[in-house]
Amino acid sequence: MRVPEAVESSLAWLSQPWLTIGGVGVSPASVLYAVALLVVAALLSRLVRRSLQKLGARRAEENRPFYYAIGRIAHYAIIAVALFASLQVVGVNLSSLAFAAGAIGVGVGLGLQSVVNNFVSGLILLFERTLKVGDFVELENGLQGTVRSINVRSTVLTTNDNLDIVVPNSQFTGGVLTNWTMSDASRRIHVPFGVAYGTDKDLVRRAVLEAAARVDATDARAERPAQVWLVGFGDSSLNFELVVWVGRAALQRPGNTRARYNWEIETSLREHGIEIPFPQRDLHLRTGMRPLLADMER
Repeated sequence: MRVPEAVESSLAWLSQPWLTIGGVGVSPASVLYAVALLVVAALLSRLVRRSLQKLGARRAEENRPFYYAIGRIAHYAIIAVALFASLQVVGVNLSSLAFAAGAIGVGVGLGLQSVVNNFVSGLILLFERTLKVGDFVELENGLQGTVRSINVRSTVLTTNDNLDIVVPNSQFTGGVLTNWTMSDASRRIHVPFGVAYGTDKDLVRRAVLEAAARVDATDARAERPAQVWLVGFGDSSLNFELVVWVGRAALQRPGNTRARYNWEIETSLREHGIEIPFPQRDLHLRTGMRPLLADMER
């Protein structure tokens, strides 16, 4: 069967080099093949990641980060292979890229250290599994948030104010990281408060434990879900702490959780007639100052 002349001429036109790069002719057909290869690789990567995500959803929760990490690494590998294959389809000789690799090495030495550092840190996070999607973490600078995604250069945290913050991966591996939900689902928090000197300590304990019991964040499964500690003597108050075990949901909203305990503590102390002190200063005048004050009044 003879190919129509229009089709034959179109194929010949697409096969003609339009551009020459380093002595290699680049035709529209080779560019289309390369683009199609990259599109297929992107679709394949998406399919692999979705399959691993569904597989991880059927496994125990502690194993899900493993499937997420495998999915991210598979994505990078598929895209890298497709990119090199596309260059070969276009006609670029990969052996000629040695000069480019050397230039990239110089670039790394001059200004890309942070990019490479963040990339390697991202791989470390994925392999070590010390950080996973859904964890509530706190960085050394005080930033708190829930991990939404771990990417090749950065990790996205969502704060309790629903702000998405992009954090370089190197900050998670190069500093102190507090992972509130890494292993156990229950943690202990400290809520400080103070009462006036002379207050019955047993009454304070009873009132504050009643307050803790009214907060649904308290983990009743703990052996001792709440305790009241006398931790110090202030200038005008006895300093106590409510030490209480809370669940995972409460850990992910620390400010809200402490506010709820403070609310109930204040209510319970007021109901029991316990005074919450405030700083007071007494002014004492020496006897020798009285004649001077009398002269000033005249």
